[in-house]
Amino acid sequence: MFAKVKSLGLLGIEGYSVDVEADVSQGLPAFDVVGMAGMAVRESRDRVRATIKNCGFTYPVSRITVNLAPADIKKEGSLYDLPLFLSLLKASGQLKADTEDSAFIGELSLTGDIRPVHGVLPMILAARREGIRRVFIPLQNAAEGAVVDGIDVYAAEHITLLLAHLTGNALLTPLEKTEFTPSTEDGIADFADVMGQAVPRRALEIAAAGSHNVLMVGPPGSGKSMLAKRLPSILPNMTREEALVTSAVHSIAGTLTAGKGLLTARPFRSPHHTVSAPGLTGGGAVPRPGEVSLAHNGVLFLDELPEFSRMAMESLRQPLEDEQVTISRASGSLSYPCSFMLVAAMNPCPCGYFGHPTRPCTCSPAASSRYLARVSGPLLDRFDLHVEVPPVEYEQLASHTKAECSADIRARVNAARAVQQERYRQTGIGVNAQLSPSLLKRYCALSDEASALMKTAFDKLDLSARAYDRILKVARTIADLDNSETLQPRHVAEAIQYRTLDRKYWQER
Repeated sequence: MFAKVKSLGLLGIEGYSVDVEADVSQGLPAFDVVGMAGMAVRESRDRVRATIKNCGFTYPVSRITVNLAPADIKKEGSLYDLPLFLSLLKASGQLKADTEDSAFIGELSLTGDIRPVHGVLPMILAARREGIRRVFIPLQNAAEGAVVDGIDVYAAEHITLLLAHLTGNALLTPLEKTEFTPSTEDGIADFADVMGQAVPRRALEIAAAGSHNVLMVGPPGSGKSMLAKRLPSILPNMTREEALVTSAVHSIAGTLTAGKGLLTARPFRSPHHTVSAPGLTGGGAVPRPGEVSLAHNGVLFLDELPEFSRMAMESLRQPLEDEQVTISRASGSLSYPCSFMLVAAMNPCPCGYFGHPTRPCTCSPAASSRYLARVSGPLLDRFDLHVEVPPVEYEQLASHTKAECSADIRARVNAARAVQQERYRQTGIGVNAQLSPSLLKRYCALSDEASALMKTAFDKLDLSARAYDRILKVARTIADLDNSETLQPRHVAEAIQYRTLDRKYWQER
């Protein structure tokens, strides 16, 4: 006999429909799974065999062939246990149920427990897109299933509960849809804790308003990491669309917090400097999202930037430009989104005290040159703002004056973002950092005075074409914070000062 049960699969961040076709016929006993099944899928044969026996059913001692269609896409993971189990019961005549408009996802234990799997959220979104009316998922994935509207999602923790529903003996209740409420992370650090550092605070406000990349250079203990970790507190709330895409990436990676279906706060990723290039951009035998994709719509913070491997740092260049990363393997290519703010921090030299007002630098010129050379010019050029973080003076640390809190800064950032969203409503972008060269000419036109200032800076600082574009983008953001539609010379001048730090450290050695 033949039976077919629908399931779902993942190709990058996109889900697709999979037909699990089972044929039980006469012949020598065998159990073959075809359709480009990976190792975990082939192991499903043994789990399903034991589950059938332990749940009181009869395992068909026949020639069993299971096909996973489409057969030209490799299937990975243990999520096909459940549909394979149901297709065998139907093909052997032990289950009479209509599953035509339903899809099934889940790993099975040997006793029939339905265990959670990764990637449930993007697969349910794909099921809705393809017209599937019902999806059955593990109970521990219920939070992910509850965020998708327009489709009935059922969660079960054991196979007997699912079978009782399919046969009409005890119906399951569809998951109640959860409302999306954006928020910031609980206990997130506040800028009110940062004493002094007016220039770095201003630079991070500009970065948050326009989603710009930032490089902070300063001696040890000056507060670079402290500033970076407070950046999420001034970023705008995520929209539901952003939350869905970001949560889908984390669902695939298996990093969603248990019981949470959607990420409600922008992610902040801070990998250790020993991370590999595949760890940053994604990879593996079965390609999984890397740190750049897990930071999608949020912040990727690289502390002690020169300590990262050259290969890891250079792997960031293409994702920063394209806002997506493509992982190619012999079996095919997968793409993951990676629109993120890159924030990096580093010392000016190996000892960290070059240019310090009181402590002398003990590094030789050769050692300093080698240290700075670890950060290549092309990568350095992709930072919109270069910020010097000086040591904090005693008077500032001992002051009882309360610094400006994150809520006040965030209000200005939200106002600037609202201006950008209205301006770019018909262009397909949302922030100044995403401006293309053609849009730069339309929205960043310079007055005669501002143009003359830019020309002088371009010639004297020997700027690249990319640096020129990034100065215009930053100037556009500064003007938005200033509630000015036109770029004034003061906006351009402030943007230019954030491109001079590389000349101080990289060209004066």
